[in-house]
Amino acid sequence: MSEKTKLDTIKKTFPVTGMSCAACASSVGSTLKSTKGVSDAEVNFATHTAWATFNPEEVSLADLKSALQGVGYDAIIEEENVAEKQEEAQMKQFLEIKRSLIGSAILSIPVFIIGMFFMDWQVGHYISLPLSAVVLFYFGGHFFKGALRQAKNGKANMDTLVALSTGIAFALSVFNTFYPEFWIDRGLEAHVYYEAAVVIITFISLGKYLEEKAKTNTSSALKKLIGLQPKTLNVLIGGKEEEIPISAVKEGFEIIVKPGDKIPVDGQVVSGDSYVNESMITGEPVPVQKLAGAKVFAGTINQKGSFTFTAEKVAGDTLLASIIERVKEAQGSKAPVQKLVDKIAGIFVPTVIGIAVVTFILWQIFGGENALTQGMLSAITVLVIACPCALGLATPTAIMVGVGKGAENNILIRDAESLEKAYQADAIILDKTGTITEGKPSVINQKWFTENDNVKSILYQIEAKSEHPLGEAVLNHLKPDEQSIVQIDAFESISGRGVRAKLEKQNHYVGNLALLKEEKIEVNNEILKLADEWEIEGQTVIYFATNAQVLAIIGIADEIKKNARQSIQQLRNRGMEVYMLTGDAEKTAGVVADAVGIKHVKAHLMPADKSNFVKELQSQGKIVAMVGDGINDSEALAQADVSIAMGKGSDIAIDVAKMTLIGSDLQNLPKAFHLSQLTIKGIRQNLFWAFVYNIIGIPLAAGLLYPFTGFLLNPMIAGAAMAFSSVSVVLNSLRLKSIKL
Repeated sequence: MSEKTKLDTIKKTFPVTGMSCAACASSVGSTLKSTKGVSDAEVNFATHTAWATFNPEEVSLADLKSALQGVGYDAIIEEENVAEKQEEAQMKQFLEIKRSLIGSAILSIPVFIIGMFFMDWQVGHYISLPLSAVVLFYFGGHFFKGALRQAKNGKANMDTLVALSTGIAFALSVFNTFYPEFWIDRGLEAHVYYEAAVVIITFISLGKYLEEKAKTNTSSALKKLIGLQPKTLNVLIGGKEEEIPISAVKEGFEIIVKPGDKIPVDGQVVSGDSYVNESMITGEPVPVQKLAGAKVFAGTINQKGSFTFTAEKVAGDTLLASIIERVKEAQGSKAPVQKLVDKIAGIFVPTVIGIAVVTFILWQIFGGENALTQGMLSAITVLVIACPCALGLATPTAIMVGVGKGAENNILIRDAESLEKAYQADAIILDKTGTITEGKPSVINQKWFTENDNVKSILYQIEAKSEHPLGEAVLNHLKPDEQSIVQIDAFESISGRGVRAKLEKQNHYVGNLALLKEEKIEVNNEILKLADEWEIEGQTVIYFATNAQVLAIIGIADEIKKNARQSIQQLRNRGMEVYMLTGDAEKTAGVVADAVGIKHVKAHLMPADKSNFVKELQSQGKIVAMVGDGINDSEALAQADVSIAMGKGSDIAIDVAKMTLIGSDLQNLPKAFHLSQLTIKGIRQNLFWAFVYNIIGIPLAAGLLYPFTGFLLNPMIAGAAMAFSSVSVVLNSLRLKSIKL
């Protein structure tokens, strides 16, 4: 995906391959930023993606790819089938890690047995040497290749730590195998550490295997979204039906949809009749009828009927594609806390190498007769136990799972910052129309003063000719069996008052009280009293009458959404102050606010007034969340700290907002804040354990306890602990998937 950011720059997101740890992500990011023509760039280790903002006249995507290849990484820059190519690359990497794990594990077993139980068997040293060499330089060769590439560019990453620790252990062991007398002449034993080197490679390979497997689970929601679009579709070409791949469809194609088919692209029905399940887009469980002229969307599922529609939005322009892209952007975006963590990860590896060198020097000064051996082992253990991956994965894995969990619950999160900020919000502003209410008029009450059911058919036919929005509410309310055809002889619209229709020489009127008074139609006190009660409740009253009598009165209002009161109470229970803003009249606003339990109401507001009110609350030190659905809300949404759009609202509101509630259920609103709280809790837990692990592990590895207890940490145990730290962070993030919002 690309987007214009300034007049002379574009922003591109693309997959990056070859990254093995968080320090790699830091290296990729610094490489992109230092490339001429690039104004900004960020890398996400968890999603293996990067984005760059650059001037296309100075640098191209191919140049960025070359720059990354120069430091040992690669990028997928093709425009077509990017997701499939990235998945192929990740699967290839996963299979290579699996192969390395199996191979190193098989060869490590005899080396481990010899090292642990037959350590003085000289022949065993010569058996262990070639087996260890295969494990290190074939199955673990990627660690050494990665370390060399980093070294050439003056950088270091996790590969550097693994290659240094296992390489030094192996080199020392080879020396001791062929020249044991060097130590024996000095009164020391010539130990070999083949088992430590191979088991470190095996444990780290196991950790990477589990990590990669777990990371694929974090993007399952995205894969489900991508899976909603079919790979092929049936089109009409020259009057004949042909099956073509989804990539070949273009705007204007006539597409045939059969029972049970997934709709491939967005478009408009031209013929046929069916019901379509749009729950994956709108969250509404009831299938929607589709007749000629109706809009259909990619990823929705046709029910029993068949229809033909014209493609209007294809490929990356469909509603489904935009949802997928937003999920990708959100999963790849960085929470503010992650930027700090990235800086730490970038200097972490050089720091650890420095600690290892200092450890070795201190052992030579204070270590006594075994200083060289124990100093070497302690330095190796420091290199092994240090894990930048746990730090690097702490935030992005939690963000990925949080965004995925949101998508599963019809909460579309656009970036990590909004997910991090949402739980801090202490004031929330709700637009009235379309947010608290349904956003369209509907019949709330009706009272008929005649037992003749045929008059309902007459009312239906009159409203069918009317272009007034309230007429549509009446049409939607009347049942199909009440729609028998009647002949209207004449129809006249009376501006500001209603309509007049003639049927069989009798006039019928649909309109307000002023129309009836004008036509001198008598309205008794009982009807007027009932109409007044409805109007006090915020309803618009329509009168249906003949010259002789009032046949019915109908109360129409913008109906309050189900669960609105309950959802608002849940927000209040979170300690949030709830405000309602509207451009509507104070009387109507007050009725709605009372119905849902909102005390702070502002009516008669223009769009700028809403934005100014957000600023006013922010000036009081509040973190403000704004929820709206219309173009008139977009300014306030942009101003708010956390902006949330209703999914059935305008495209502009959805584009401005950082979160979108797909569908119209307000129950998803408290869920969004709860999700934010759970995600931040997961990030904090991950960072706490990642830091604690390194704070405790590195001093232990250096031999801090040796002077007091004689305890030295075995490099093999350090390798296992290092692998476990990364896996535990990912597994802790994945716990969020099982929690009910």
